[in-house]
Amino acid sequence: MSFPIEQVRAHFPALSVPHPAGARVYFDAPGGTQVCRPAIERMVAHLHGGTANAGGAFASSIETDALSAAAHAAVADLLGGTEDEIAFGPNMTSLTFAVSRALASGWQEGDELVLTRLDHDANVAPWLLAARDRGVTVRWLDFDPASGRLRLDRLPGLLGPKTRLVALGGASNMLGTLNDVAAAVAMVRAGSDALIYVDAVQSVPHVATDVRALGCDFLACSPYKFFGPHQGVLWADRSVAERVEAYKVRPAGTAGAHRFETGTPSFEGQAGVLGTIDYLEWLGETLSPTPGGTRRDRLVAAMDGCLAYEQVLGERLLQGFATIEGLKLWGPPSMQGRVPTFSFTMASHHPDDIAAYLAREGIFAWSGHFYAVEALRRLGLEDAGGLVRVGLCHYSDAEEVDRLIAALQALPRP
Repeated sequence: MSFPIEQVRAHFPALSVPHPAGARVYFDAPGGTQVCRPAIERMVAHLHGGTANAGGAFASSIETDALSAAAHAAVADLLGGTEDEIAFGPNMTSLTFAVSRALASGWQEGDELVLTRLDHDANVAPWLLAARDRGVTVRWLDFDPASGRLRLDRLPGLLGPKTRLVALGGASNMLGTLNDVAAAVAMVRAGSDALIYVDAVQSVPHVATDVRALGCDFLACSPYKFFGPHQGVLWADRSVAERVEAYKVRPAGTAGAHRFETGTPSFEGQAGVLGTIDYLEWLGETLSPTPGGTRRDRLVAAMDGCLAYEQVLGERLLQGFATIEGLKLWGPPSMQGRVPTFSFTMASHHPDDIAAYLAREGIFAWSGHFYAVEALRRLGLEDAGGLVRVGLCHYSDAEEVDRLIAALQALPRP
């Protein structure tokens, strides 16, 4: 069936908020998507009905424990793991710092890490700091500035008997490149005993994720970038997690990935994530030619439908970009091997000025480095102020794309 864009958009209250220039166009999705109504309703219901801390014998605590368990199980179905392999945290960055600290406790001077120039700094800085503290050597996997793609052909040459960890991203938050994580993992397994940590913040909102098929050891993502509230999620293979001594308070649990959950979590945030999974289940049920199956089946159907829709919408945007004089797209030139995140520069215009102009037109987009510090340096755009970034997702529509193109065509020339 065709993608039910009107039904989808009806699930996002923020899309109807007015703007003086017309309805708001939220093309800031790579920095955080809008929240679906079921997530909002789940959060409110939990707080309204009585929240509590975990582990009590009274009703509100029992209900909170049940909600938290349900949220862990739901996210496990989204990622293809199991409930005990899921840890919630305030955001992906905090979880990654926690994992880096725990893993680094076993590293020795002279050990090695492999990082990429394409990643968000949340999958770079935690490892750089850990390497500094432990005397570990950092090796860098480069990307091709012309295509925006990782040089995976160079990965085997960076691996060796002292490689302890390889960190890479599912998709670039700057250029939209969708990395071949499974291929990278196969190379790592063939050339070292290193653990593999994947930042999937930018890929989970756009493609179906299967941690078993990827073969990594850790994968982190952010529900606030896939239509839920501000939360972070860590998946850790249970057999790997149980060998890691996490930094935590002594009474906190040690089962699987839960060892990375220390302190009272945001139960209302977990409720919101559960609502997000409810929404994606609805979408998968709506799109599936054969309704039924497991929740995992429905979630995969939802993401496959989003991917197909976003591919068409992204091509429309790329065609529009081609009509704008002076616009240079950075990253993959087509929708093949990318998510619908697009960064560009325009001759004689500072990126901040373009973003401010679009904001006045009711089109919300980012400018700058987007925390992809290494990528910006590799592109040689630090002194130019970075790039302009627009990010689509499955609640975006063709009218919004056309509105962006028209606004850029009307951008006053200096």
